Amino acid sequence: MKKLYYLSFSVLFLTSACFAEVSKKEKKALIDFYETANGSHWVKKWDLNTPVSQWHGVKVENDKVVEVNLFHNNLMGSISSQIGNLQNLKVLNLAFNSLTGSLPAEIANLSNLKVLKLEMNRLNGELPEGIGNLILLEELSAFNNFFTGKIPATVGNLTDLKVLNLSSNEFYGDIPSSLGSLSQLETLGLFENRLEGAIPRDMGKLSKLKELVLANNRFIGDIPNEFADLASLEVFQIQNNNFSSFKALEFLETKEYLVFDYDKDDKKLEFKDINFSKTRMADTKFEDIEE
Repeated sequence: MKKLYYLSFSVLFLTSACFAEVSKKEKKALIDFYETANGSHWVKKWDLNTPVSQWHGVKVENDKVVEVNLFHNNLMGSISSQIGNLQNLKVLNLAFNSLTGSLPAEIANLSNLKVLKLEMNRLNGELPEGIGNLILLEELSAFNNFFTGKIPATVGNLTDLKVLNLSSNEFYGDIPSSLGSLSQLETLGLFENRLEGAIPRDMGKLSKLKELVLANNRFIGDIPNEFADLASLEVFQIQNNNFSSFKALEFLETKEYLVFDYDKDDKKLEFKDINFSKTRMADTKFEDIEE
C-alpha cells in the first residue's frame, strides 16, 4: 500500500510540474499587453484559457516569462505599461507590426533584458531616459518608427550593447558623446534622422565597430581624426550631410570596405589616390528575418 501511495504522489507531483503556471503578476501583464495591442486582430492569437507557455511567441523557463517574440504578427494599438512587470524578460521582439504611441517608461524595469527589437512600427515620442538602466542589453533596434527628441545620453550606460540601430526616425540634436563608452558596439545605425552638430571624437574609441551609418542627417564640421582608429570598420556611410572636410578619410588608403559611401564632391575631398576598386557603393537598407 505504501508503494502505491508513493507512486500516486509522484504522478501527482509530475503532473503539477508539467502544468505549472507563471506568477499572477506576469500573467496579468501579458493579458493586459494582449488587450492593449488588439490581440483579437493578431495573426497568431493567444488562447487565454491555455497555459501561458503555450501562447504564441512566449517562452517560459522555471515558471518565469523570459521571452516575448511577436515578430510580424499584426500587433496594433499601444504597448501596455504593464510590460514593465515582466521583470525576468530577456528578449522582447515586437518588430514589423503596426504599434503606435510611445514606449512606456516602465520598459526601464526590464533589468534582465538582452534584446529589444521595435523596428518597423509606428511608435513615437521620446526614448525614455530610463532605457539606460537596461545594462545587460546587447541589441536595441528601433529603426523605421517616428521616435523624436534627443538620443538619451544614458544609452552610454549600455556597455554590453553590440547593436544600436535608431535609423529612419526623427531624432534631433547632437550624438551624445557617451556613445563612445559602448566598447562592445559592432553596429551603429543613425541613418535618416535630423541629427546635427559635429561627430563626437569619442566615437573613435569604438574599436569593435563594423558598421557605422550616419547618412542623411545634418552633421557639420570635420570627420574626426579619431576615426582612423576604427580598425574593424567594414561598412561606412556618411553621405548627405554637411561635413566641411573629409581629410581624416585618408586612412582609407590602407583599408578595404564592403560598403563605403560619402558625399561625392571632389571639391570637398582632401585626399588623393585612394583605390576604391574593391569598394562597393550602396544604399542603406535594413532588413529583419524571422528566425
